Amino acid sequence: MVTCCNNPFIFASYHKNLPTITVAHKEIVFKQIFEANSKKIFHLCYGYTGDDDAANDLLQETFLKVWQNLDKFRNQAMISTWIYRIAVNTCLTYLRSEKRQAKDELTPQIAETKMEEVSEKNEQVALLYKCIAKLEESERIIITMVLDELPYSEIAEISGISEGNLRVKIHRIKQKLTELYNQHERL
Repeated sequence: MVTCCNNPFIFASYHKNLPTITVAHKEIVFKQIFEANSKKIFHLCYGYTGDDDAANDLLQETFLKVWQNLDKFRNQAMISTWIYRIAVNTCLTYLRSEKRQAKDELTPQIAETKMEEVSEKNEQVALLYKCIAKLEESERIIITMVLDELPYSEIAEISGISEGNLRVKIHRIKQKLTELYNQHERL
């Protein structure tokens, strides 16, 4: 099945005809956009919050904004790039408004209970996200997109840096994550 998200011509034709398009067609296109992007956006949101419920709330808020602003998409970039920017801004607004405490400030009992609920592999993923949460904002955005296997050209466009600089930055971020991960392993 060809979706509007995989085929820019379908979305472009949808976008050009937006004023005359029916709500039913907009719903179909939106559903396809959601299915193609929701997993990646959830991972991005989880990377910022470290919490399933908060990540789901931010995912919903992001796609509500996508729905409300779909007619404003200018087709100058890939729709996934546009959605990533909306998600990043939504996450940053959430973090600012909540003035979130550092993830390390969880009581030992809550952290222990949380770890008992997940398997060893999930523990490693949770630790990775905990380490990602300690990175600077721009580093978190970049590494989350790398984990979601976005092409470097798209990551560079979203980040506003050249591909060459992006590759260097990714290498440094991976080194930093390795150090953070190893520190946790020793504890």
